[in-house]
Amino acid sequence: MPAARPTSIYPLTLSQNRYLRYGVFFYLYVMQGIPAGFSLTALANYLTAEGVKPSVIGSFAAIIGLPWAFQFVWGTFIDRYQGSAMGRRKPWVVGAQSLAFLASLSLLVIRNPVAEVQTLAWLFFAHSVFASVQDASVDAMAISVIREGERGRVNAFMRAGFLLGMGLGAAVFSHLLRQYGFFSAALTLSLSLLALTLLTFFIRERPEDRLLPFSRKPLTAFPDAVVQRTVLTQHDFRWLFTELFKGLLARRSLLLFGAVVAAYLSVSLFVRAYNYHLIQVLGWADTSVSFLTGTYGMLVATISALVGGYLADWLGNRRFLLIVLTLIAVYLLSFNLMADWWRWPSVAQGGLIAFYFMDPFISVAAMPLLMAVCRPGVEGSQFTTYMAFVNLSDIAGTFLAGQALLHIGAPVIGLMAGGLVALALLTVLFLVRIPTVGTR
Repeated sequence: MPAARPTSIYPLTLSQNRYLRYGVFFYLYVMQGIPAGFSLTALANYLTAEGVKPSVIGSFAAIIGLPWAFQFVWGTFIDRYQGSAMGRRKPWVVGAQSLAFLASLSLLVIRNPVAEVQTLAWLFFAHSVFASVQDASVDAMAISVIREGERGRVNAFMRAGFLLGMGLGAAVFSHLLRQYGFFSAALTLSLSLLALTLLTFFIRERPEDRLLPFSRKPLTAFPDAVVQRTVLTQHDFRWLFTELFKGLLARRSLLLFGAVVAAYLSVSLFVRAYNYHLIQVLGWADTSVSFLTGTYGMLVATISALVGGYLADWLGNRRFLLIVLTLIAVYLLSFNLMADWWRWPSVAQGGLIAFYFMDPFISVAAMPLLMAVCRPGVEGSQFTTYMAFVNLSDIAGTFLAGQALLHIGAPVIGLMAGGLVALALLTVLFLVRIPTVGTR
């Protein structure tokens, strides 16, 4: 006689609640975005206004981003060890979040960020090590629990959360830096990470999971858990790495991923150069740039992410990606050709705000396609690797912009970025043959 199902299910269970999935992945990405907005926007703009060389700021961003290059390693460990009573991925998520919080406390030793840029960069590097593990484990969890028909919309919520977090990190922390000093800003960051970590503790992936790791899962009470447990074949690292590189180096996935990274790199390259131009050439206050980015810019980004998720599911992700790359190329090329008009505040402000439609549109179009080309058994590792290089491309764009600004102006950098997006568009249009995901 089959075991009876429980009369009630824990309400905060991801596999059982569609709207909970939207909410949880949204705030998990908010948690990732806040430190990024603080370090790469608020602090970078602050250092720019204080006269720190763009090459130094570029190196600062590159050091922070180094741990993200190793996410494929974290991903294989996450795929290899997933037998906790707390769930497949949650122990990694909560553990990494806790360590990231502890690492953020080290920022409190900094007294003068302008005079201690290198030290500040390496302290953020330590935080990034654990934040990158958290990002990898969240992505692996997303692959495990998001249903295929929801991927476009959930990815929209994920990216919207990250951008909203970046906006909060930019706007709120730029104000804290100027009004209350670095110590207060760093303390606020740590307390924010602690609060969100405690919230994650109460989430379950599946009904049979436990909130504490000290008890066994009651498999007899949840027949579906038996099925779930049987498919979690434990592979050795050799098999995992072999399958991972097969997936990454397949022609279709390699070309698609290359085009997506090129698009992200172009967006980061332009916005860092443009922010520098606004502050150092046009004389804007760093707080004005950060506030505009964190308010109106993030409002545009959040709306774009949510609307883009539905458009991607309706039009199909490949078709939507082609449309997005076309819009971005047109924006970058046309806006940088009219650089003489940037001295008009309305044009400069409108250009900066309009810029923020690009990142979320790329994400909601590209992420489900990258999920679709992941190989079974290493899908967590493979998608984590993709996301690692997406994150790294943002850092690389900041670094390259810092180096390029020593020799050429922001409009030229913007035109180069537009050309790179046009190349990505041609790659997807003519070279990449991928199944349409999320068509009507």
